[in-house]
Amino acid sequence: MDINSAHQKTSKPFSLEKFYISEEYGFILPNPLTELPEYYGPWMKIAKNLPHLIEKRQLRSEVHMMPELNIQYLNGHRELRLAHLALSFITMGYVWQEGEQSTVKVLPRNLAVPYYEISQTLGLPPILVHADLVLANWKKRNPNGPLKIENLDPIVSLPGGESLRGFILVTFLVELAAVPGLKAIVQTVDALLQRNAKLLHHALHDLAKSIEKMTEALKQMHDYVDSEIFYTVIRIFLSGWKDNAAMPEGLVYEGVAEDPKAYSGGSAAQSTILHAFDELLGISHSQESAAFLHRMRDYMPPHHKAFIEEINASPSLQQHILTTKNQQLFHAYNECVATLVKLRTYHIAIVSKYVSLAGVNAKAKGGKIGSLYVPSSALEERGTGGSPIMSFLKNVRDATKDVMIS
Repeated sequence: MDINSAHQKTSKPFSLEKFYISEEYGFILPNPLTELPEYYGPWMKIAKNLPHLIEKRQLRSEVHMMPELNIQYLNGHRELRLAHLALSFITMGYVWQEGEQSTVKVLPRNLAVPYYEISQTLGLPPILVHADLVLANWKKRNPNGPLKIENLDPIVSLPGGESLRGFILVTFLVELAAVPGLKAIVQTVDALLQRNAKLLHHALHDLAKSIEKMTEALKQMHDYVDSEIFYTVIRIFLSGWKDNAAMPEGLVYEGVAEDPKAYSGGSAAQSTILHAFDELLGISHSQESAAFLHRMRDYMPPHHKAFIEEINASPSLQQHILTTKNQQLFHAYNECVATLVKLRTYHIAIVSKYVSLAGVNAKAKGGKIGSLYVPSSALEERGTGGSPIMSFLKNVRDATKDVMIS
């Protein structure tokens, strides 16, 4: 028997390893680096001092004095991810230092060129994405301690203090709670290929449990994030320059291209896990929602996007269950859909508190809160990714309900 056929027999048709997805951490980057080689000290010095520099309105002048560094001394995936994280945070701070009152039209070349080159190497856009903010932005206080919020910190930060820390880390814990669900997706696809009803039932049960745990993790947002600080201070730094009235022309990346580029801000829609659930359960979204969600896939690490596409190319779970007429599988599938509806309904409640209601309260107070002006018109009723947020989330939730098997 030749090596190739031996390999085909032993290699799994569908696995997490194939997509560089961790068995322990899922889409989260395992043990990210917290320091870059000494040559990149100027980036890290600014990145680790961002809240202070932004509050003192000194970040833009610091960036202008920064040397233009060559990316050739970055070695390996984790150094590239930390560099992308640092430059993403510096860029968001640079653009939004003065709130939406005085945005910039040009990102200076000493920041734009290396940032763009690192982005190209990683297959990510040159803007802060979920893969930076959450997946690569964590460290343990005690290396031997647990993955609990008390033992975690972001590597780099922006204004927003404890509320920003809470927002990043609660989202991290939602991703962590999804890890058994990721494994269940792989088992589901395997069970479909093997036409193994028992394995399929077991995998769907695990999937539903994992989605429930994600909702439980999301509930911690209330304990760690102040809605007023989120709305008036944090939110603007997560916003992009596409579908944003404060920066209608986009942003020129000096030394990269003469025309301005428009990129969406960070969004929960950039989390690969929810796309993976949708593909597995056969959830079809409205044309407008689907267009936005598909665009958000370009804001994910390429291997994570490929994972979604592989699920899409696998046999249809819904079709299989309808064909087999197995009552146990009907029930297990519906349980997965129902728990995903609950997660999405809870996400709507969170957005209602942190965006819609917080916006009403900020307007009622008027004037200045914290160190930045209250975001006025540009972000009203829009998500940081640029979508009309409440109608989008409700459409997505309703499309999920629609796949229930009666």
